[in-house]
Amino acid sequence: MARVISRLTLKIIDPIRVGVVGLGRGFALTAPSALKSEFVDVVAAAAARDESQKAFRSVFQGDAYSTYDQLLSDNSLEAIHIATPHQLHAEMAIAAAEAGKHVLVEKPIAVSLSDAQRMVDTCERNRVILIVGPSHSFDGTVLAAKQMIEGGRFGRVLAINTFNYTDFMYRPRRDEELRTSDGGGVLFSQGAHQFDIVRLLAGAPASRVYASTGRWDRDRDTEISYQAMITFTNGVVAQCTYSGFGRFDSDELLDWVSETGYEKNPSDYGQSRRSLMDLTRDDEISAKRSRTFGESQLRDIAPNYEHFGPLIIQCEHADLKVGPSGISVYSNFEKEVVPVPLVTSPREPVFKALYDAIRSGTHPIQSGRWCLGTLEVCHAVIESSENGKLVHLSRSEINLS
Repeated sequence: MARVISRLTLKIIDPIRVGVVGLGRGFALTAPSALKSEFVDVVAAAAARDESQKAFRSVFQGDAYSTYDQLLSDNSLEAIHIATPHQLHAEMAIAAAEAGKHVLVEKPIAVSLSDAQRMVDTCERNRVILIVGPSHSFDGTVLAAKQMIEGGRFGRVLAINTFNYTDFMYRPRRDEELRTSDGGGVLFSQGAHQFDIVRLLAGAPASRVYASTGRWDRDRDTEISYQAMITFTNGVVAQCTYSGFGRFDSDELLDWVSETGYEKNPSDYGQSRRSLMDLTRDDEISAKRSRTFGESQLRDIAPNYEHFGPLIIQCEHADLKVGPSGISVYSNFEKEVVPVPLVTSPREPVFKALYDAIRSGTHPIQSGRWCLGTLEVCHAVIESSENGKLVHLSRSEINLS
C-alpha cells in the first residue's frame, strides 16, 4: 500500500482506499481536493452513465463500475463516499455498512429523521464509521475559530450571526431539487451547512428554533429562503439567514471570494437567472448534467478556504469575523487579523477526519449521530414557519472533542 508523508501531521500515513458513488455536481466540487489528498485514495467509482465512468478512469486512474453492488463487492475498498441525491443516501449508506465499509456521506445525512436514525443504527451495529461531509463546518477558518474560542482568550460565546445570499435556487435543478419532500429547496441542501457551523461554534446542543421560510416563486415551489433563530442550552443564540433568490450576492462582502474558495467576477451578476429564462424543464435538466463530474472542466485547487457567507461570533471579550482566508478579531480597543493559510486543499479536513476515525479511532465531530441534530434543526425550521410557533428540540447529541 502506498505510503506518503503528510504535511498536516508530519507522520507516515496509509491513505484510506475510497470508492465513490454518484459522479454528479457534488463530487465535481470535491474531486480537486480528493486528487490532492494525503489521507484518501479515491480508487473506484460507480456510475450508470458510460461517460461518467470514462471520465473517472481518465482522471483518477481507478476502476469504474456500472452498479453500486459491484462497487460494494470490491474488497480492496475501506470506505464509500456517497455523493448521490439526498433521497438515496439512507439505503446506500445502510448497504455500505452491511458490506463492512466505512461511510462518508454528503450532507444532509438523509431527508427524514427516521432514515437518518436507521443509518446511524446500522453503522453502529456493524462497527463502521459514519461521517457527514463535506460540510462547511469542516472549513479551515471555521475550525480555526473553534480552536481560538476553546483557547479561552475571548471568553464564552454569547451570540452568532451568519447569513448567505446566493443564486442557489436559480441554478439548473432536477425535479426532485424543487420538491421539499425529496430534500429540495434550500433547507436540506444549504441549511445543513449553516446549522452545522453554528452548532459547532456554540459548543452546546440546540434547544429551540423559531423560524420563517420564503416560498416566493410558483415555478420553483419550495423553500427559497429562511430566517432562523436557534437557542442553545448554554444560552448562545444564533441568527441564521439564507436566501437563494438570486439577487443580492453576499460574496460582495467577502472580497468576491466564492463559496467554493475561488475568485468571483462581479460582472457575472444575474447570469444564473438569465441562463434559465428560455429553458424548458428538459433543457434545465440537461444543463444540470453539464455541471457534473466529467461533463464540466475540473478546476485547480481553490486559493482560499471555502466559506458559507459572512459569519460573526460575539464572545465576552471580542467579536470574531470569519472569512475565507482568516479571522478578524475585534477587541475593545483594537482589531487584529489572524490569517489561516490554506495547507493542502479546501476539503482536506474532511478526509483527515475520515482518516483519523478509521486509523486512530478518533471520534469525529460530524458523526452520523451528531448530524441527526442538524437534520432536526432543518425540520424544525419548516415546522416553525408553517405553524408560527417556537419548536423545542429533543436530540442533544454533541461531542466536540
